[in-house]
Amino acid sequence: MTADELQSLIAHGLPCDHIEVSGDGRHWAAVIVSPAFEGKRLIQRHQLVYATLGQRIQTDEVHALSMKTHTPAEWAAQR
Repeated sequence: MTADELQSLIAHGLPCDHIEVSGDGRHWAAVIVSPAFEGKRLIQRHQLVYATLGQRIQTDEVHALSMKTHTPAEWAAQR
């Protein structure tokens, strides 16, 4: 799996204003900005992202994914 493929999977399953993905093919880091995160706790946000990956997490195609998840307002406040 490439960073572009992983980014595409997330973007296909979740409305995103911004996504950055980096990693080595097994261990990934992502910054994801989505209005779907509004009113959600951190664990709920991560569950939404994991849902976009489906079986790829369970089959170890994506071994590890570290995430920073933000709403558009949180992202704007950081910038």
